[in-house]
Amino acid sequence: MLIQAIGAVLPPALAVALSPFPLIGVVLILAGRHGGRNGLLFSVGWILGLTVVATVVVVAFGGAADPDSTSSAIADWGRVFAGAGLIVLGARKWWLRPRSGDEVRTPRWAASLENATAGRALLLGALLSGANPKNFVLTASAAASIAEAREHGVGTVEAVLVFVLLGSGTVLGAVLLHAVGGARAASFLDGVRRFMVANSAVIVVVVLLVLGANVLGNGLAGLGR
Repeated sequence: MLIQAIGAVLPPALAVALSPFPLIGVVLILAGRHGGRNGLLFSVGWILGLTVVATVVVVAFGGAADPDSTSSAIADWGRVFAGAGLIVLGARKWWLRPRSGDEVRTPRWAASLENATAGRALLLGALLSGANPKNFVLTASAAASIAEAREHGVGTVEAVLVFVLLGSGTVLGAVLLHAVGGARAASFLDGVRRFMVANSAVIVVVVLLVLGANVLGNGLAGLGR
């Protein structure tokens, strides 16, 4: 059912939306030359990346609605390995986190975003959403849940749309706030960026561990059916 599919995609969609790196990137882009244009292109790329990955996975696992099918078994084993991988990444991120007193800097890849071209803004949005390993796993897990929900046609499209919109909420919110908020919005967004840079390790660890456990648990539950 559609409600079941939407419920299943809520946790991974929120995890995608709360990732610090796209927020850092889009705020830096918005603060640069042609910020409004490039911020919009970044959000378009972000939406396209999520949509393409989700659509490909839904199509690939179209037979997963049958719990006894090969597609369903592959999806469940994929969740088990992906969930375990997210937990390992979370533990590694915690081990390598900056210690008290360490200087936390803006990531190198984000250093020149204020001068990004239109093409680079679009490409970066697509790469951060669709090619980022963490987001790819979360999007694939959400799409597999949609495929298993026995939705067809319009229902599947609606569930994918809900996931993409929720997963894009923070990026779209930043672009909209920049467009209507003026100098006060710019100051607020810069504060958000500084917070994300300073606390990115902790945010990522929490997201990876919680969602990793969720994805792993769903995979084990599916295998036990």
